[in-house]
Amino acid sequence: MPTTRGDAGAWLNAIGTATPPHDVHEKFVAVAGGALASPRDRRLFARMADRAGIAHRYSVLEPCAEADAYDTGGVFRLGAFPDTAARMRLFDAHALPLALGALDDLAATEGPGWAAGVSHLIVTCCTGFAAPGFDSALIDRVGLDRGVERTLIGFMGCNAAFNGLKLARHIVRSEPRARVLVVSLELCTLHLQDTQDLGKTLSFLIFADGCATALVSAEPRGLRLDRFASTLWRDGQELITWGIGMSGFDMHLSGEVPAAIARKLPDHAAELAGQRPRDEIASWAVHPGGRTILDAVEQGLELDRAALDASRAVLRDYGNMSSATILFVLQRMLAERREGPGLAFGFGPGLSVESMAFEGIAA
Repeated sequence: MPTTRGDAGAWLNAIGTATPPHDVHEKFVAVAGGALASPRDRRLFARMADRAGIAHRYSVLEPCAEADAYDTGGVFRLGAFPDTAARMRLFDAHALPLALGALDDLAATEGPGWAAGVSHLIVTCCTGFAAPGFDSALIDRVGLDRGVERTLIGFMGCNAAFNGLKLARHIVRSEPRARVLVVSLELCTLHLQDTQDLGKTLSFLIFADGCATALVSAEPRGLRLDRFASTLWRDGQELITWGIGMSGFDMHLSGEVPAAIARKLPDHAAELAGQRPRDEIASWAVHPGGRTILDAVEQGLELDRAALDASRAVLRDYGNMSSATILFVLQRMLAERREGPGLAFGFGPGLSVESMAFEGIAA
């Protein structure tokens, strides 16, 4: 619902993004596909890789030329993958530089004084943890006030940025002078598993590293954050799971997820849109969890093929960067200065859906 008289309102003013420099998609397809035991699985993997709708995925690890290893540092060598502690050390080393890159991109649109007055810092992440974390280091490196209020939203998966924006909106509506920085950072490629299981190998085909930063305030420019909604689909509880194992974090992504989304999302979307007819929605921002996820949303909501162009473009150019990805989609909409109402959706463990109604306003 739109803001009302007396309601300060909250706007997503700007977004900055960054990815690591190493494109690993083709390397992964070559090594992972070749490691599958049966010729049938290798053929199926190659076919699914061609149909994934992904051209590039980026990692903090540099790909190598060796056939039995993924990266130049030998972190992921077939038969000798690292334990969880080693992966967390890699997260610690690479998270801060990537976050600073996304903040540099934010500064490119907001100007050098963008950090002045930032009162709250919200981080969403499910791929690495440390205390003190990179959020603490950001305060000094960026020059934020040391009294900035910090919040970590951890382990909520691909739709966690919605929770970050939702909390930012609550803060701004209760404290109209607040300026909230949301940082969504994920290093998904650190959790590659040494497996010959076709289903698990296919799930790793879509994930990548990336960071997005967002500035939320009461200043009326950008995208107005009108309403958020959450739903936990109980009968889908085992379809997406994310746990901490001895050799990294273990993802289970069921092939039943797209069908469940196509079946259940229409009722949720109708409730979020209120009385507004679907053909009046100007923008659809959907987390690109994979090509089949976007196809399911398109079919379930009976959308035109072009409605999800921004989401498909992000999937093609970057893959699925977990919680950061939806902000990459919204950044494209900000750059296009889209006006009018929009709906956004993301899907995560549970099976859960987080959603947002927003409005693009004239510059």
